[in-house]
Amino acid sequence: MSGLGRPRVHHRTVDSTNERAKALAGSGAPHGTVVTADAQAAGRGRQGRAWIARSGGALLMSLLIRGLEERHAILPLTAAVSVCEAAEACAPVTCAIKWPNDVWIERRKLAGILIEVRPQEGWAVVGVGLNVCEREFPGELKGAATSLALESPGAGAQSPEQALGELLICLERRLAEPAAKVLEAWRGRDALYGRQIAWNGGEGTAAGIDDSGDLLADTVQGRVALEAGEVHLARVG
Repeated sequence: MSGLGRPRVHHRTVDSTNERAKALAGSGAPHGTVVTADAQAAGRGRQGRAWIARSGGALLMSLLIRGLEERHAILPLTAAVSVCEAAEACAPVTCAIKWPNDVWIERRKLAGILIEVRPQEGWAVVGVGLNVCEREFPGELKGAATSLALESPGAGAQSPEQALGELLICLERRLAEPAAKVLEAWRGRDALYGRQIAWNGGEGTAAGIDDSGDLLADTVQGRVALEAGEVHLARVG
């Protein structure tokens, strides 16, 4: 693996970096192409949620990956581990991961990841929104979201550009190593392990992930594996 981030397409404002990256993939752009933006008009996260960030306040990036079809299943885990490592290289913070790929600091969301895969066409797009310079969040995001600037106010300047450089380095390293090492690194950052969780249709105790990246949960009926969907920490009491 080499050359992640070249060529690079940067927009001041774009509908969605993932949409631009997918369009480039369809027109034959090479492995490693990255799309970045200062702001997005229609940024998306998992489950169709909007991703809100002021201009210049976050790293908004989508990376085109070709020729790694065998890694598609664990791309969400690979990306999450890489984002954690990049954030920690930029600031004195400690990150954890809420399955499958929300990056947390003390249960506050620092970054979100959206993976879109076209296996029949041999490519995937890794979209990342990482809050870097944000110091205020609107409405329901107050207290639920955070940024590198909020978590390390005395650590000096952090910028989306610095975060991009670190993230590309981390992604390149993690994409080149055995899947088992990625799974081990992810398990070391599991924010849900041992906690009571709930999902559509059930609840139980999070018991880590299996080798395919599915979330394991122990329920009164026995252990189940969750392949996809939204999982929340359960309210106790």
